[in-house]
Amino acid sequence: MKPCALALLLSLSLLGQEDIRNTRVLHTDSHLTMPVYKTRAEWEQRKVVLKAQIQTALGLDPMPAKNPLHAQIFDRIVMRDCTIEKVLIETMPGYYVGGNLYRPLTPGKHPAVLNPHGHWQYGRLENQQLYSGPQLGSNFARQGYVVFAWDMVGYNDTLQTPHAFGTPADRLWGFGPAGLQIWNTIRAIDFITSLDDVDTSRVGLTGASGGATQTFLTAALDDRVQFLAPVNMVSGIMQGGDFCENAPGLRYQTNNVEIAAMAAPRPMMLVSATGDWTKNVPSEEFPAIRSIYALYGKPENVANVHLDAPHNYNKQNREFVYRFFGKHMLQDSAAGEISERDAPVPMLQDMLATSRRPLPAGAATYAQVAQMWRNWTGTNEPKAALTRAIGAKWPGSAVTDDGSVLLWEGTRVPYTFVAGQGSPVLVIGGTKADIPVGRPGVVLDVFQTGRAVLARDRNVKHFSAFNQSDDQARVQDILTGLAWLGTKYPGATVELTGVGTAGAVWAEFAAAIAPIKVNLKADLKNFMGTDDDFLQYFNVPSIQLAGGLAAAQKVLAQTSH
Repeated sequence: MKPCALALLLSLSLLGQEDIRNTRVLHTDSHLTMPVYKTRAEWEQRKVVLKAQIQTALGLDPMPAKNPLHAQIFDRIVMRDCTIEKVLIETMPGYYVGGNLYRPLTPGKHPAVLNPHGHWQYGRLENQQLYSGPQLGSNFARQGYVVFAWDMVGYNDTLQTPHAFGTPADRLWGFGPAGLQIWNTIRAIDFITSLDDVDTSRVGLTGASGGATQTFLTAALDDRVQFLAPVNMVSGIMQGGDFCENAPGLRYQTNNVEIAAMAAPRPMMLVSATGDWTKNVPSEEFPAIRSIYALYGKPENVANVHLDAPHNYNKQNREFVYRFFGKHMLQDSAAGEISERDAPVPMLQDMLATSRRPLPAGAATYAQVAQMWRNWTGTNEPKAALTRAIGAKWPGSAVTDDGSVLLWEGTRVPYTFVAGQGSPVLVIGGTKADIPVGRPGVVLDVFQTGRAVLARDRNVKHFSAFNQSDDQARVQDILTGLAWLGTKYPGATVELTGVGTAGAVWAEFAAAIAPIKVNLKADLKNFMGTDDDFLQYFNVPSIQLAGGLAAAQKVLAQTSH
């Protein structure tokens, strides 16, 4: 190889090798820590951002309208200390979730506990040493709570979708198991708070493993959860290994520890163990979360119990949760003495809601459920929705290193500058020839194009939950370019030119979410905004849910006047 060619290759490599998006690819097993927040105001501002991010990632932005649950409660079993009933609720029209309702024998209003389950073989009906849903439900009911346990998607009675599902096109609409399960949990709260014997001011939520993920995600979105106990899941070294815990974008620049902290100052018990990924909770995750509670003056409202045990929600841990809830929910001065009594467990067929009873006529098919989810799209704030879906930020201080790379928060964008007079031009997907003669301009090599093409490991566990797609990163780079030109040419309107279909699409969406007015020149050619179009040219999770091309065009039409 000739020396000049070698030098060129070396220079091209150096241009992008330090881009954080290539060098720091996060995944479920990355060691993630929560930032330090010094004031309550700083944290409250962060919470607003996090809540919007979670909703968008789960496909719940905007939160859908709620259909009638048409709750069916039937086949009551009278036990020694409680009653157990079968339940079917319609969380979406024609979509049914099965569960069991445990009630105390005493009359009157009772606090409520909701129990989402983890990835146990028998789901909510698992009954073994490491986890027993029936024991937990029966004992809580004996203590005076109304308890509802229901299925993860694809378990037991809830089989209209499998547990793991979602095509690439579905992800454009935010449709997947994580969002559906959290929606079911929100509807489970709707159900239990609708019961005449429930005190709606005292609602608790506890689950283990994947059930703990549902617990803290739901608490982050729904303030009706006033007490919670996520068991063996809140960790900085493993974020959840299943598709139902890893929606695209869910943990972009965040993690389970920070999300769990959103419950503050509501009483919360963190249960951890030496034998799983929560082994560091007493020394790392618990102090971080407690620091957030301290901002509210309520550090005593969060507790941790740490057992020498494998991954579990065993009897000993359940007793700690009974006592914590008894102290905070029941205001019971003797809560520290609560212990679990062995309760008889009915046969599986006597607990399953669809045993000897099929789903109602007209139950939705998988395709119909997916279509209903797609029909939820629509917002009065398309620019905000698109910004949340794309996940880009307006750079406040983009700088250049040596006249060849723009730098912002660890990102590196190669560029070529052409001097001139008049308003500046930013070219995406083109060359210097696309800058009008005599005008100043910049040609950007946005992420993974031109000189910015470098290795990026996309095969890590649940890549999309932790990292932006290439197309999201490209829009971020365009915003960086716009911000830099805006600083270099104050008061001027930047002309943003997208060359080729891809360049035009990237420019279109960047212009739509930019907080400044730009003069957009982008020929979308055959890009019509279909799912196939987005998968080829702008593969961004939940972009269709945010309104897609129509939303971008609506925003641009409004800002052009």
